[in-house]
Amino acid sequence: MITILVAEDDRALNKLVCTALEGSGYRAVSCPDGLQALAAFEENGADMLVTDIMMPGLDGFGLAERVRESDKKIPILFMTALDDKPAKLRGYALGADDYVVKPFDPDILLLRVGALLRRANIERSRTLTAGDLVMNQDEHTAYVGGEELPLTVREFDLLFKLLSFPRRTFTRAQLMDEFWDYDSSATSRTVDVYMSKLREKTAHCTGFEIVTVHGLGYKAVLR
Repeated sequence: MITILVAEDDRALNKLVCTALEGSGYRAVSCPDGLQALAAFEENGADMLVTDIMMPGLDGFGLAERVRESDKKIPILFMTALDDKPAKLRGYALGADDYVVKPFDPDILLLRVGALLRRANIERSRTLTAGDLVMNQDEHTAYVGGEELPLTVREFDLLFKLLSFPRRTFTRAQLMDEFWDYDSSATSRTVDVYMSKLREKTAHCTGFEIVTVHGLGYKAVLR
């Protein structure tokens, strides 16, 4: 899953951006300032950085400069109220890829994010990582700590779907429609059986758990 760091000291805007990103299938890591964003990046890395400019401690310019020192290719998008030419020139000089000026429509932000990720060839990646589990959609393979995890095609597809949208609940009906198509013998109990098997096979995985949402369905929660 694509991970995007969001550095913004305005809590409401930070939440708005993270909610929009997660609703589009990205994993958003909320950071209230540049220093925490830098610490998160140095500890776990990221596929993209979305950052405000005016922040306490370490501003967006300083954050972009530090991130660029260790990753020359990561896309960087500035969210800023500064729409003046000097600010943009400085940002681009430090390695920014694009700007969005506040206030902005979340849909416009998502379009900019998608464009930058496509440019960086990240969005085309067919590999998903959750803790020690690595799944490759093209090869339909899953490895835990370097050892292959035996999954049927349907088990793989179900797990890949859940992990692609962590914390999003999928109803049994939604999963049946997508993965069982017109199989008239499939019931909601069929979904439960598959989820039980997935839980058994992934019990030793460190990065996530499959959670039952009572009365609805299932979701994956990252640890």
